[in-house]
Amino acid sequence: MLMEDQVSESIRELEAIKDKADVSLSALMALIYAHKKSSHPDREAIQDMEMKLKEQRKTAGPRALYYAGLFLWHMERHDKAREYVDRMIKISSGDRDGLVLKGWLDLTCGREAYAKKAVKYLEEGLHDDMDVFAMMGKAHYYELRQNYSGALEAMNKILASHPGFTPALVKKMKLQLALQDWEQMVETALRLLQKESHNLEAIRMLGIHYLCREGNVHEVTTKLGELINALDRFEPHNARLYYSMSLAFSRMCERNQLVLQQTQILVERAVTLAPHDATFATELGYQLVQQGRVKEALKWYKAAMALDESSVSALTGIIRCQILEGQIQDADQQLEFLMEIQQSIGKSGELSYLRAVLAMKKQQKQEEVIQLLNEVLDNHFSSLQGLPLGIQYFEMLNPDFLLEIIREYLNFCPNQPPAAGQPVSPLLKHCTSVLETVVKTAPGLQQAVFLIAKVKYLAGDVEAARSSVQHCLEHNPSYADAHLLMAQVYLHQDNLKLCSHSLELCLSYSFEIREYPLYNLLKAQTQKRMGEIQEAIRTLQIAMGLPGMKKGGSSLKAKGRKIEVSASDRVSIFLELVDCHRMNGEQHEAAKVLQDAINEFSGTPEELRLMIANAELALTHGDVEQALSMLRNVSPEQPYFTQTKEKMAAIYLQHRKDKKLYISCYRDLVEKVPSSHTYLLLGDAYMNIQEPETAIEIYEQALKKSPKDGALASKIGKALIKTHNYTKAISYYETALKSGQQNFLRYDLAELLLKLKQYEKAEKVLQQALDHEMVNDLSALMDDSRYLVLLAKTYSKMDRSEDALVSLQRAREIQARVLKRAQLEQPDAAPAQKSLAAEISAEIARHAAVQRDYEKAIKFFKEALVYCETDNKVIMELAHLYLAQEDIDSCQHQCALLLKNDQHNEAATMMMADLMFRKQDYEQAVFHFQQLLERKPDNYTTLSRLIDILRRAGKLEEIPKFLDMAEKCSSRAKLEPGFHYCKGLYLWYTGEPNDALRHFNKARKDSDWGQNAIYNMIEICLNPDNETVGGEVFDNLDGDMGNSTEKQESVQLAVRTAEKLLKELKPQTIPGHIQLRIMENYCLMATKQKANVERALSTFTEVAAAEKDYVPALLGMATAYMILKQTPRARNQLKRISKMNWNPVDAEEFEKSLLLLADIYIQSGKYDMAGELLKRCLRHNRVCMRMEGRFWHYLACSLNFAHTG
Repeated sequence: MLMEDQVSESIRELEAIKDKADVSLSALMALIYAHKKSSHPDREAIQDMEMKLKEQRKTAGPRALYYAGLFLWHMERHDKAREYVDRMIKISSGDRDGLVLKGWLDLTCGREAYAKKAVKYLEEGLHDDMDVFAMMGKAHYYELRQNYSGALEAMNKILASHPGFTPALVKKMKLQLALQDWEQMVETALRLLQKESHNLEAIRMLGIHYLCREGNVHEVTTKLGELINALDRFEPHNARLYYSMSLAFSRMCERNQLVLQQTQILVERAVTLAPHDATFATELGYQLVQQGRVKEALKWYKAAMALDESSVSALTGIIRCQILEGQIQDADQQLEFLMEIQQSIGKSGELSYLRAVLAMKKQQKQEEVIQLLNEVLDNHFSSLQGLPLGIQYFEMLNPDFLLEIIREYLNFCPNQPPAAGQPVSPLLKHCTSVLETVVKTAPGLQQAVFLIAKVKYLAGDVEAARSSVQHCLEHNPSYADAHLLMAQVYLHQDNLKLCSHSLELCLSYSFEIREYPLYNLLKAQTQKRMGEIQEAIRTLQIAMGLPGMKKGGSSLKAKGRKIEVSASDRVSIFLELVDCHRMNGEQHEAAKVLQDAINEFSGTPEELRLMIANAELALTHGDVEQALSMLRNVSPEQPYFTQTKEKMAAIYLQHRKDKKLYISCYRDLVEKVPSSHTYLLLGDAYMNIQEPETAIEIYEQALKKSPKDGALASKIGKALIKTHNYTKAISYYETALKSGQQNFLRYDLAELLLKLKQYEKAEKVLQQALDHEMVNDLSALMDDSRYLVLLAKTYSKMDRSEDALVSLQRAREIQARVLKRAQLEQPDAAPAQKSLAAEISAEIARHAAVQRDYEKAIKFFKEALVYCETDNKVIMELAHLYLAQEDIDSCQHQCALLLKNDQHNEAATMMMADLMFRKQDYEQAVFHFQQLLERKPDNYTTLSRLIDILRRAGKLEEIPKFLDMAEKCSSRAKLEPGFHYCKGLYLWYTGEPNDALRHFNKARKDSDWGQNAIYNMIEICLNPDNETVGGEVFDNLDGDMGNSTEKQESVQLAVRTAEKLLKELKPQTIPGHIQLRIMENYCLMATKQKANVERALSTFTEVAAAEKDYVPALLGMATAYMILKQTPRARNQLKRISKMNWNPVDAEEFEKSLLLLADIYIQSGKYDMAGELLKRCLRHNRVCMRMEGRFWHYLACSLNFAHTG
């Protein structure tokens, strides 16, 4: 009552309790305060009470002193309260309640030295965990120390014993927000409202959630309505509460009129309750400015000044209104006065902002304005230091103010993305940093997301811009500015169809969009790109006639809303019209429009853009010297000086071919405008003319000027790598990391070490990067995910598959958290993060595929496609897995998807051919390959697969015509390793091993074909007649065993040759190393020596144990058993293989296994079983002589058996 200025009522209540011993002292203090606060204070009564207070204080007991201290604490008289509490503790021999209150006093007095000691008193006063006041104090102590988890734990302890204690629930809700756990905060708020439907803090928190996280204005206004009703009902006299409840919403709502109407009601209530409070009048003025009601706002600011002549915020508001009303001279005078008293009030971000706006209005130097804007941000963000996420943070962050500053910065930024390879404007980087802070805190703010999209677009990160704009349009499909930006993005990507679609959508939502000059500019640019030059000229002429385009006009109104038309956009329309006339052959018209533009913008910052355009026009006429002479006159003080110098440099390089003058332009730029950005331009120029050593020196100078510029530091490292100075690059990265300022370079260093095959060092660097406490920051989580993926690659190179998989699984868990938050907090980063998630899932799938866990592999490839549904590589890998499982339909579906995305996709066409073969549709199989070979007859990868398909289809006679096509296509065909490989295959398959060897030998040294050629040569050496190793049936049938000594010598020679060839194999993958081990042991078996065969058997057994269902190892075991005359054991392994599905990877070994098992069955008289196996072989390979021989032998045996029977 007393705090709500209900003085009479409070005096009446206090009089009723003043004689009660425990509260007599505090009641007397409150009565003195109440009488002093009344409109007509009774001096005599006050004097009597003060005398009485002195008397009572001398004899007051512990409880009376305690409550007196409690009262004084609430009145924020900490020192006086401490006197009473200290005395109370002394006379009560350390009363616990007194110690707890002293702890609270020390915590809240605002002095660090006292706050540090507070926890000691709280601990001493704590009876047990049930002492709510002490536990609340401990939580407050943890909160001050930014230990929000500790504070939350204290709240949970209170709520465990007092589940209905509302203040603990409110505090818990605020702590959850401080920990950025929005979901839990919302849950606690809803729990509070179930218990207490009018709880103001819970209603406010839910409103803030809807505003900041979801951007749901309807829900925000609903919550504000509930807030007003609850205040009207339960706090109708609390002016300060009405006022404070409006602040966060008015600062965070991006000037949404519906929200501001509600917050205005709250402030008006405060003004009505406390009409003499200047703070409330000033706030009402501020909110009226946000609504564009400047004249009304000025009235309230003046009213505030009348109430408090020293109110700086009211005077600042008046100056803002004067600037908005165009009263520049009056505003300037007021600002000068305010600047004089700034020494006493300290630096103000608002003041610096007004100075910057006035400087722009007065057309002061660009550098001065930017410096002032930088000061604004420095002051603004310094005030946020140490604040947790919460109501005060939202009020102080004030995104509305920050977005105003960003719009001012954008006036000095280029209006188009930089050309490929050009550095990004430092101002855009600055804008990105500010906007990311806002969007991270409040991803529901559409204008902030839109501006970050615009900044990303201007910085050349077009895909990130597209993602952010899409996010805006999903929340608000009628957002005209977002549609226009999307059209710009598509235009930049040369996607004219989607650009036109965006413009049409924009027009369908807002017919008034035709009055936007930018809409007409984009429409004309699209028409021009489509070759509709006359239409483009007409569109631009319409734009030229719009009100905002006329001289002196800078805005127009559409649908009651003032639309700012920047000078930059106006100039762009002029320049586009000049270009269209030029393209239409109307040179005179082009020159006339350009001259009109020069007259219109003479003396403005945009004049130089027109000068650059004039120079370009001269270049089109071949007048290089005139173009240069126009550009030479630009001085460093003028805007666009940097762009002018860049244009001159480009002319010297492209038209004069003069590298020296090209560099001199950038050197002059550095001399006249020394900054990290100009040094960066100079460094890039040296890189452009292939002088990386000099570029590195320049980059290092730039880094000294801007030591925290991550992109610059990364450029130095990459430039060193480009010069192949790897040792210096590693040394640079390590030095930068030791300084502690460039931690983001760890990834670059690890990547370099991985490239240099220094795997242990790479692992160490990545482990150091990951060695930290659990983080919740989104950027840190993104970094961790990247580190883990790179660590997995490192482990894979070190043959540590299990460690690689663990790293990938950790990365997947983190990336799931990243994706959940990135959609809201950094929508521009979402596509890249989805791509990384797809990469992680695909890599896990590949690990599973190597282990032959095909179900798991399919699961994770499908997961990868959820994140990136058009990843052709993953679709192809998934198709391969389905093929391995003989799931023909699923495989065909994946191939169809691929061919839909890319009808000329070679891998998909080849696989489709494979599928057709499996379906025994040989014509279709060959047709698919013919399609590829007709486009490119010397596509030897395709030709080699076609040869295999034709062999399997039993059509070897068709192969020569394709070899002839390849020869005719290129005169170099007979020199191509790929051609010789294909010719070797054909000769091998047609039973000419010696000629095949000769052709494979010509492919042997090639990086692409060599490894496969060597494997084939080894197979020919070990088995020139293509017999089934281990099967003896046909040896006995032939009757001619040959000269055994001669044959042994031949075998030994072949084995020695094979062993030499094995040494040339240099596999780069884990499966490649396994294949090499298998082949080495086949060489051992080829000697037929028992010891060698047993060694081989041991290796095959080891590989088979490590690699699940690995057919080559199982066949190796079976073959060894056959040579060792252990047929039952061989049969067991072969039966295991026969139960598997045929797959193209192990096809040869699979077929050999079935043939060997068929031999065993024939030998043991099991002709039916042998027949089934041979039929299976023939389904996949119709031209195998071994199968044909066995098939006829099987028929003969089965007929004899039937005849005997």
